[in-house]
Amino acid sequence: MDGTNRANIKISGEVDVVLKADQPTGKLTRGKVKDILTSDSQHRRGVKVGFKTAKLGGCKKFTQYF
Repeated sequence: MDGTNRANIKISGEVDVVLKADQPTGKLTRGKVKDILTSDSQHRRGVKVGFKTAKLGGCKKFTQYF
């Protein structure tokens, strides 16, 4: 599912994000959402989230809810 809509992303949900260091390649990293950092309802490049492992990235898609 699309990660550009904030309503689709839930705390503790599992998402795929592109980390800042991986932006040139677009490599996806999977993790569980700790914080939703984007305050707008949508973001064209993906809603920014924080993982429980302290990594930050722009959400490209969510994979499941917990």
